[in-house]
Amino acid sequence: MKAYKDQDHNIRLFRPDKNMTRLKASMERLEMPGFDFDPQQLIKCLHQLLQLDKNWIPEGDGYSLYIRPTVIATHPFLGLAAPTEILLYIITSPVGPYYPTGFKPIQLLATEQYVRAWPGGTGANKVGGNYAPTMRPQAEAIKAGYSQVLWLYGEDVTEVGSMNIFFVLQNDDATTKTLVTPPLTRGDILPGVTRSSIIELAEMLPDMRVEERFPTITELQQAANNGTLLEAFGAGTAAVVTPISGIHYDGADIDIPATGEMTQYFWDTITGIQYGKLEGPEGWSVKI
Repeated sequence: MKAYKDQDHNIRLFRPDKNMTRLKASMERLEMPGFDFDPQQLIKCLHQLLQLDKNWIPEGDGYSLYIRPTVIATHPFLGLAAPTEILLYIITSPVGPYYPTGFKPIQLLATEQYVRAWPGGTGANKVGGNYAPTMRPQAEAIKAGYSQVLWLYGEDVTEVGSMNIFFVLQNDDATTKTLVTPPLTRGDILPGVTRSSIIELAEMLPDMRVEERFPTITELQQAANNGTLLEAFGAGTAAVVTPISGIHYDGADIDIPATGEMTQYFWDTITGIQYGKLEGPEGWSVKI
């Protein structure tokens, strides 16, 4: 998560309760002791840390203090067993705008050679082991001229890079749209805070339907060909929202209009709430 300074120099957090819920679930999945901690106690500690380090929080649109709660085992032996002792600590770092030169769409390389996560694994948890195996596929995508990897599980589209992914489809009535994103039911999709925020915002829109299901790469090809694939974007803490303008798969390109109206809406709304410029739902922007 991140800490932000609003126009009145107040420090704000964005939905820290959601972050704590995911941290607890990740600890439980790894059989770490203490996963049942009181999240409000850790949030109180974080508030004190941010007050002490408030001068490290940069001001201005796009600037924030990145916050990474971390847990490691510290038991005094080597062996393949659940830890008996842990250390929970928080790493922070000032960060600047994710898009220093503008809100630019990215191109993706869809791969069947590598798999990011699978049912029954740890894809739904914030675990370091999920990310290390993605370094080589990401390097290969960049070498081939693409910004990120689009992760597939068979035909199913799952995530993009280290972000959740969304698609906006035109409905048959030509007046309403459907926002599609992979569901959390299989255990291979990370329950991102930005993801849940986008879903909740979309459900408030009168002409938008939300479907949590796995789109297939074939479905996206067909939707692009018939003009019903209107937008695509990734979503996560670092970038908030990243517009997608194309996907390369099996020797062919899937062209996607970018940056779309809904992509821009979710970017403007979420960043507006984070920096205190917009009034969001209760509990989303927590002033310290």
